[in-house]
Amino acid sequence: MRKSLVAGNWKMNGDKASIETLMNGLLNGLNSGENSVSESIDILVCPPTVYLSQVADEIAGSGIQSGVQNISQFESGAYTGELSLAMLKDFDCRYAIVGHSERRSLFGETDTQIADKCAAALDAGVTPILCVGESLAQRDAGEALAIVTAQVQVVIERCGIAAFNKAVIAYEPVWAIGAGRTASPEQAQEVHGAIRAVLHDADAEVAAATRILYGGSVGAANAAELFAQRDIDGGLVGGASLKVDDFLAICSAAAAA
Repeated sequence: MRKSLVAGNWKMNGDKASIETLMNGLLNGLNSGENSVSESIDILVCPPTVYLSQVADEIAGSGIQSGVQNISQFESGAYTGELSLAMLKDFDCRYAIVGHSERRSLFGETDTQIADKCAAALDAGVTPILCVGESLAQRDAGEALAIVTAQVQVVIERCGIAAFNKAVIAYEPVWAIGAGRTASPEQAQEVHGAIRAVLHDADAEVAAATRILYGGSVGAANAAELFAQRDIDGGLVGGASLKVDDFLAICSAAAAA
């Protein structure tokens, strides 16, 4: 049985005061009788990196884990503005989002760079959340499954299939992110199933154990229906992770799935 994961990607949002308010609300909600943190679900928050220390202090002992939104593939050196995995581990960072569609589209990250970042995370003992997904034009052209499975295949070729024993995949249709749109549960399941099939072709046991999250505008209203799908193991949540009640509802939906 795969353990569901709900990961909040805060993107470039927040300040010290708003993050304190958000975390207090989240911790209070999760520790209430109705929404107590369940051992059946992992909960993760990925703040802007400058607030990692603040978040680490606030989640200490809570069961919530912290991650980052991006990493460098390099260990150290003359890479101005980059952050190494060794630096991030000083803040007990357990996860790293790798290859988010915004990194691919806005910052030009290639499949090869993303595979290198996955390899660096794994070498450092940090769990990469590998993001894959297609644009609207690619979906309309009938290329969605080919695009997404190719993105996964590059990482298999770089890191080996066994790497997915220690990695997470997040399917995020680019056309749904931040657009108020979402793939239907059936559309999402089709792609999740195709991803798992690619893993299965390499190793059936790894495929069965790998968590695949949905990451296209997950909200309180659609989480339960999405998480009920056979191959959807939780969510990579954007805007809704900044709203306490919405994020709590999504966590509850994952725990109930």
